[in-house]
Amino acid sequence: MPRKPARHHRLLPVRPLTFSPFARSVARVATAYLVKHYMHNAVQQSAGDEFKEKLKIIGRHSESSEDEEFDGVVQADFAFFDPKPDDFHGVKTLLQSYLDNKQWDLSGFVDLILGQTTVGTVVKLEDDEDNGIFSIITALNLGRYKDHKCITELKEFLLNICHEKDKIGNLRSLLGDEAQKVGLLVSQCVVNLPPELLPPLYDALFDEISWATEDEPTEELRNSFRFKFYLVVSKFYKLNLQQKNANQKRSSSTDKDEAFVYIKPEDEILHKLSMWSFLFPLQTQQVATHELKNYQLTGIVMAVKAEDISSFRQQLHALINGS
Repeated sequence: MPRKPARHHRLLPVRPLTFSPFARSVARVATAYLVKHYMHNAVQQSAGDEFKEKLKIIGRHSESSEDEEFDGVVQADFAFFDPKPDDFHGVKTLLQSYLDNKQWDLSGFVDLILGQTTVGTVVKLEDDEDNGIFSIITALNLGRYKDHKCITELKEFLLNICHEKDKIGNLRSLLGDEAQKVGLLVSQCVVNLPPELLPPLYDALFDEISWATEDEPTEELRNSFRFKFYLVVSKFYKLNLQQKNANQKRSSSTDKDEAFVYIKPEDEILHKLSMWSFLFPLQTQQVATHELKNYQLTGIVMAVKAEDISSFRQQLHALINGS
Protein backbone atom coordinates (compact mmCIF):
# COMPACT_ATOMS: atom_id res chain seq x y z
CA MET A 1 0.00 0.00 0.00
CA PRO A 2 1.52 3.37 -1.00
CA ARG A 3 2.33 5.60 1.94
CA LYS A 4 3.06 8.81 0.05
CA PRO A 5 0.22 11.37 0.01
CA ALA A 6 -1.00 11.55 -3.56
CA ARG A 7 -2.73 14.88 -4.01
CA HIS A 8 -3.27 18.34 -2.56
CA HIS A 9 -5.99 20.39 -4.22
CA ARG A 10 -7.23 23.78 -3.11
CA LEU A 11 -7.59 27.42 -4.10
CA LEU A 12 -4.15 28.79 -3.33
CA PRO A 13 -3.24 32.46 -2.83
CA VAL A 14 -0.09 33.51 -4.68
CA ARG A 15 1.65 35.38 -1.89
CA PRO A 16 5.04 34.99 -0.18
CA LEU A 17 4.83 33.93 3.45
CA THR A 18 7.03 35.68 6.02
CA PHE A 19 7.00 36.51 9.70
CA SER A 20 6.21 40.24 9.71
CA PRO A 21 4.70 42.99 7.53
CA PHE A 22 8.15 44.40 6.75
CA ALA A 23 9.62 41.02 5.81
CA ARG A 24 6.51 40.25 3.76
CA SER A 25 6.98 43.47 1.80
CA VAL A 26 10.63 42.72 1.13
CA ALA A 27 9.97 39.10 0.22
CA ARG A 28 7.28 40.16 -2.23
CA VAL A 29 9.78 42.23 -4.19
CA ALA A 30 12.47 39.56 -3.89
CA THR A 31 10.01 36.99 -5.16
CA ALA A 32 9.39 38.98 -8.32
CA TYR A 33 13.12 39.11 -9.02
CA LEU A 34 13.72 35.46 -8.22
CA VAL A 35 10.87 34.37 -10.49
CA LYS A 36 12.60 36.15 -13.38
CA HIS A 37 15.95 34.59 -12.41
CA TYR A 38 14.43 31.13 -12.19
CA MET A 39 12.63 31.56 -15.50
CA HIS A 40 15.94 32.51 -17.13
CA ASN A 41 17.59 29.37 -15.78
CA ALA A 42 14.63 27.24 -16.78
CA VAL A 43 14.87 28.46 -20.35
CA GLN A 44 18.59 27.75 -20.40
CA GLN A 45 17.90 24.22 -19.16
CA SER A 46 15.48 23.64 -22.07
CA ALA A 47 12.36 23.20 -19.99
CA GLY A 48 9.18 22.40 -21.92
CA ASP A 49 7.21 25.27 -23.45
CA GLU A 50 4.15 24.48 -21.35
CA PHE A 51 6.18 24.60 -18.12
CA LYS A 52 7.76 27.91 -19.15
CA GLU A 53 4.29 29.35 -19.68
CA LYS A 54 3.25 28.25 -16.18
CA LEU A 55 6.29 30.03 -14.73
CA LYS A 56 5.44 33.18 -16.70
CA ILE A 57 1.93 33.15 -15.24
CA ILE A 58 3.35 32.86 -11.71
CA GLY A 59 5.87 35.58 -12.55
CA ARG A 60 3.19 37.99 -13.73
CA HIS A 61 1.33 37.57 -10.45
CA SER A 62 4.56 38.23 -8.52
CA GLU A 63 5.53 41.26 -10.57
CA SER A 64 2.10 42.82 -10.12
CA SER A 65 2.61 42.63 -6.36
CA GLU A 66 5.62 44.94 -6.44
CA ASP A 67 3.26 47.92 -6.50
CA GLU A 68 0.12 46.39 -5.06
CA GLU A 69 -0.76 43.25 -3.19
CA PHE A 70 -2.19 40.50 -5.36
CA ASP A 71 -5.45 39.27 -3.78
CA GLY A 72 -6.45 36.76 -6.43
CA VAL A 73 -6.25 33.00 -6.27
CA VAL A 74 -4.85 30.44 -8.62
CA GLN A 75 -6.56 27.06 -8.73
CA ALA A 76 -3.98 24.30 -8.91
CA ASP A 77 -3.97 20.56 -8.39
CA PHE A 78 -0.57 19.71 -6.91
CA ALA A 79 0.46 16.09 -6.60
CA PHE A 80 3.33 14.41 -4.73
CA PHE A 81 5.37 11.78 -6.57
CA ASP A 82 8.37 9.56 -5.97
CA PRO A 83 11.43 10.87 -7.86
CA LYS A 84 12.12 9.13 -11.16
CA PRO A 85 14.70 9.49 -13.99
CA ASP A 86 12.32 11.57 -16.14
CA ASP A 87 12.53 14.31 -13.49
CA PHE A 88 16.24 14.90 -14.12
CA HIS A 89 16.11 18.21 -16.01
CA GLY A 90 13.41 19.73 -13.80
CA VAL A 91 15.25 18.86 -10.57
CA LYS A 92 18.59 20.02 -11.99
CA THR A 93 17.04 23.37 -12.89
CA LEU A 94 15.72 23.84 -9.34
CA LEU A 95 19.16 23.06 -7.87
CA GLN A 96 21.17 25.12 -10.36
CA SER A 97 22.43 27.55 -7.71
CA TYR A 98 22.39 25.14 -4.74
CA LEU A 99 26.13 25.68 -4.20
CA ASP A 100 26.12 29.29 -5.36
CA ASN A 101 28.06 29.57 -8.64
CA LYS A 102 30.37 26.62 -7.98
CA GLN A 103 31.14 24.32 -10.91
CA TRP A 104 30.55 20.85 -9.52
CA ASP A 105 28.99 17.49 -10.36
CA LEU A 106 25.40 18.70 -10.11
CA SER A 107 24.25 16.02 -12.55
CA GLY A 108 25.67 13.32 -10.29
CA PHE A 109 23.95 14.97 -7.30
CA VAL A 110 20.61 14.91 -9.10
CA ASP A 111 21.18 11.25 -10.02
CA LEU A 112 21.61 10.41 -6.31
CA ILE A 113 18.37 12.20 -5.46
CA LEU A 114 16.40 10.47 -8.21
CA GLY A 115 17.93 7.10 -7.41
CA GLN A 116 16.63 7.24 -3.82
CA THR A 117 12.96 6.55 -4.48
CA THR A 118 11.90 5.44 -1.00
CA VAL A 119 12.73 8.81 0.59
CA GLY A 120 12.09 12.01 -1.31
CA THR A 121 9.26 13.80 -3.09
CA VAL A 122 8.80 15.87 -6.22
CA VAL A 123 5.80 18.15 -6.62
CA LYS A 124 4.07 18.51 -9.98
CA LEU A 125 0.73 19.66 -11.27
CA GLU A 126 -1.88 16.93 -11.41
CA ASP A 127 -2.15 15.37 -14.91
CA ASP A 128 0.52 17.71 -16.26
CA GLU A 129 1.77 16.31 -19.58
CA ASP A 130 4.80 18.60 -19.51
CA ASN A 131 6.01 16.95 -16.28
CA GLY A 132 7.23 20.24 -14.79
CA ILE A 133 8.85 20.03 -11.34
CA PHE A 134 7.71 22.65 -8.84
CA SER A 135 9.53 21.33 -5.77
CA ILE A 136 12.03 18.70 -4.66
CA ILE A 137 12.66 17.56 -1.11
CA THR A 138 14.87 14.72 0.13
CA ALA A 139 17.55 13.73 2.64
CA LEU A 140 20.81 12.09 1.57
CA ASN A 141 23.08 10.20 3.96
CA LEU A 142 26.52 11.83 3.70
CA GLY A 143 28.26 8.63 4.78
CA ARG A 144 26.40 6.33 2.43
CA TYR A 145 27.30 8.45 -0.59
CA LYS A 146 30.73 9.65 0.59
CA ASP A 147 32.60 8.13 -2.39
CA HIS A 148 30.52 9.93 -5.00
CA LYS A 149 32.23 12.85 -6.72
CA CYS A 150 29.33 15.22 -6.07
CA ILE A 151 29.38 14.58 -2.31
CA THR A 152 33.15 14.95 -2.16
CA GLU A 153 32.86 18.30 -3.96
CA LEU A 154 29.99 19.40 -1.75
CA LYS A 155 32.06 18.67 1.37
CA GLU A 156 35.01 20.60 -0.05
CA PHE A 157 32.74 23.54 -0.80
CA LEU A 158 31.33 23.62 2.74
CA LEU A 159 34.77 23.40 4.35
CA ASN A 160 36.09 26.19 2.12
CA ILE A 161 33.27 28.61 2.94
CA CYS A 162 33.38 28.08 6.71
CA HIS A 163 35.64 30.74 8.21
CA GLU A 164 34.36 30.60 11.79
CA LYS A 165 36.94 28.87 13.97
CA ASP A 166 34.38 27.78 16.54
CA LYS A 167 32.26 26.09 13.84
CA ILE A 168 34.82 24.48 11.52
CA GLY A 169 35.52 21.63 13.97
CA ASN A 170 31.82 20.82 14.26
CA LEU A 171 31.46 20.91 10.49
CA ARG A 172 34.46 18.62 9.96
CA SER A 173 32.96 16.17 12.43
CA LEU A 174 29.59 16.01 10.64
CA LEU A 175 31.28 15.65 7.26
CA GLY A 176 33.77 13.07 8.52
CA ASP A 177 33.46 10.78 11.55
CA GLU A 178 29.74 11.47 12.03
CA ALA A 179 28.78 11.38 8.34
CA GLN A 180 26.91 8.07 8.61
CA LYS A 181 24.50 9.77 11.02
CA VAL A 182 24.02 12.96 8.96
CA GLY A 183 21.24 13.60 6.48
CA LEU A 184 21.77 16.39 3.96
CA LEU A 185 18.33 17.99 3.94
CA VAL A 186 17.71 19.25 0.40
CA SER A 187 14.60 21.32 -0.25
CA GLN A 188 14.12 23.59 -3.23
CA CYS A 189 11.05 24.90 -5.01
CA VAL A 190 9.94 27.49 -7.51
CA VAL A 191 9.27 30.82 -5.89
CA ASN A 192 5.67 31.37 -4.83
CA LEU A 193 4.99 27.70 -4.34
CA PRO A 194 1.92 27.88 -2.07
CA PRO A 195 3.10 27.70 1.56
CA GLU A 196 0.17 25.41 2.34
CA LEU A 197 2.17 22.64 0.68
CA LEU A 198 5.09 22.93 3.11
CA PRO A 199 3.70 21.00 6.12
CA PRO A 200 2.56 17.96 4.08
CA LEU A 201 5.82 18.02 2.12
CA TYR A 202 7.97 17.92 5.25
CA ASP A 203 5.61 15.46 6.95
CA ALA A 204 5.94 13.16 3.95
CA LEU A 205 9.74 13.39 4.05
CA PHE A 206 10.18 12.67 7.74
CA ASP A 207 7.51 9.97 7.72
CA GLU A 208 9.32 8.27 4.84
CA ILE A 209 12.60 8.47 6.72
CA SER A 210 10.95 6.78 9.69
CA TRP A 211 9.38 4.10 7.49
CA ALA A 212 12.70 3.49 5.72
CA THR A 213 14.28 2.48 9.03
CA GLU A 214 11.77 -0.37 9.09
CA ASP A 215 11.01 -1.15 5.44
CA GLU A 216 14.36 -1.06 3.63
CA PRO A 217 15.45 -4.58 2.58
CA THR A 218 18.84 -4.65 4.34
CA GLU A 219 20.04 -3.62 7.79
CA GLU A 220 22.68 -1.38 6.18
CA LEU A 221 20.03 0.56 4.28
CA ARG A 222 17.73 0.74 7.29
CA ASN A 223 20.58 2.13 9.39
CA SER A 224 21.43 4.71 6.72
CA PHE A 225 18.16 6.49 7.50
CA ARG A 226 18.64 6.57 11.26
CA PHE A 227 19.83 10.15 11.22
CA LYS A 228 20.98 11.96 14.33
CA PHE A 229 21.69 15.25 12.55
CA TYR A 230 20.50 17.16 9.51
CA LEU A 231 22.65 19.58 7.54
CA VAL A 232 20.90 22.35 5.63
CA VAL A 233 22.39 24.63 2.96
CA SER A 234 20.19 27.59 2.11
CA LYS A 235 20.14 31.36 1.55
CA PHE A 236 18.35 34.41 2.89
CA TYR A 237 18.62 38.20 2.99
CA LYS A 238 20.87 39.66 5.68
CA LEU A 239 20.80 43.27 6.76
CA ASN A 240 23.91 45.13 5.65
CA LEU A 241 24.43 47.68 8.44
CA GLN A 242 27.15 49.55 6.57
CA GLN A 243 24.87 50.01 3.58
CA LYS A 244 21.94 50.91 5.81
CA ASN A 245 23.94 53.60 7.62
CA ALA A 246 25.07 55.06 4.30
CA ASN A 247 21.51 55.17 3.02
CA GLN A 248 20.20 56.76 6.23
CA LYS A 249 22.54 59.70 5.75
CA ARG A 250 20.74 60.42 2.49
CA SER A 251 17.24 59.75 3.86
CA SER A 252 15.19 60.72 6.89
CA SER A 253 13.55 57.29 6.99
CA THR A 254 13.43 55.67 10.42
CA ASP A 255 11.98 52.32 9.33
CA LYS A 256 13.13 49.41 11.45
CA ASP A 257 14.85 46.87 9.26
CA GLU A 258 14.90 43.25 10.37
CA ALA A 259 18.23 41.46 10.67
CA PHE A 260 17.17 38.60 8.38
CA VAL A 261 14.51 38.11 5.74
CA TYR A 262 13.95 34.42 5.03
CA ILE A 263 13.15 33.40 1.47
CA LYS A 264 11.81 30.04 2.68
CA PRO A 265 9.63 30.34 5.81
CA GLU A 266 10.80 26.99 7.17
CA ASP A 267 14.37 28.28 7.30
CA GLU A 268 13.60 30.64 10.19
CA ILE A 269 12.34 27.69 12.26
CA LEU A 270 15.35 25.57 11.33
CA HIS A 271 17.67 28.49 12.13
CA LYS A 272 16.18 28.91 15.59
CA LEU A 273 16.37 25.17 16.26
CA SER A 274 19.89 24.71 14.89
CA MET A 275 22.64 23.67 17.29
CA TRP A 276 25.03 25.80 15.24
CA SER A 277 25.08 27.68 11.95
CA PHE A 278 27.34 29.93 9.92
CA LEU A 279 26.90 32.41 7.08
CA PHE A 280 28.89 32.75 3.89
CA PRO A 281 28.95 35.33 1.07
CA LEU A 282 27.36 34.49 -2.27
CA GLN A 283 28.83 35.29 -5.65
CA THR A 284 25.48 35.11 -7.45
CA GLN A 285 23.74 38.21 -8.75
CA GLN A 286 22.36 40.52 -6.10
CA VAL A 287 18.89 42.04 -6.06
CA ALA A 288 18.89 45.84 -6.38
CA THR A 289 15.48 47.22 -5.34
CA HIS A 290 14.36 49.97 -3.02
CA GLU A 291 12.97 47.53 -0.46
CA LEU A 292 16.17 45.47 -0.49
CA LYS A 293 18.64 48.32 -0.67
CA ASN A 294 19.91 47.54 2.83
CA TYR A 295 20.09 43.78 2.31
CA GLN A 296 22.49 41.28 0.84
CA LEU A 297 21.66 37.78 -0.37
CA THR A 298 23.68 35.51 1.93
CA GLY A 299 24.30 31.78 2.22
CA ILE A 300 23.65 29.90 5.44
CA VAL A 301 24.60 26.41 6.66
CA MET A 302 22.65 24.98 9.59
CA ALA A 303 23.05 21.82 11.66
CA VAL A 304 19.89 20.54 13.35
CA LYS A 305 19.52 17.61 15.74
CA ALA A 306 17.13 14.93 14.50
CA GLU A 307 15.47 14.95 17.92
CA ASP A 308 14.31 18.52 17.22
CA ILE A 309 12.50 17.64 13.99
CA SER A 310 9.27 16.90 15.87
CA SER A 311 9.31 20.47 17.18
CA PHE A 312 10.12 21.75 13.68
CA ARG A 313 7.09 19.97 12.22
CA GLN A 314 4.80 21.35 14.94
CA GLN A 315 6.07 24.89 14.49
CA LEU A 316 5.76 24.68 10.71
CA HIS A 317 2.14 23.57 10.97
CA ALA A 318 1.43 26.37 13.46
CA LEU A 319 3.08 28.94 11.21
CA ILE A 320 1.19 27.96 8.06
CA ASN A 321 -2.16 27.29 9.68
CA GLY A 322 -1.96 30.55 11.59
CA SER A 323 -0.94 32.71 8.63
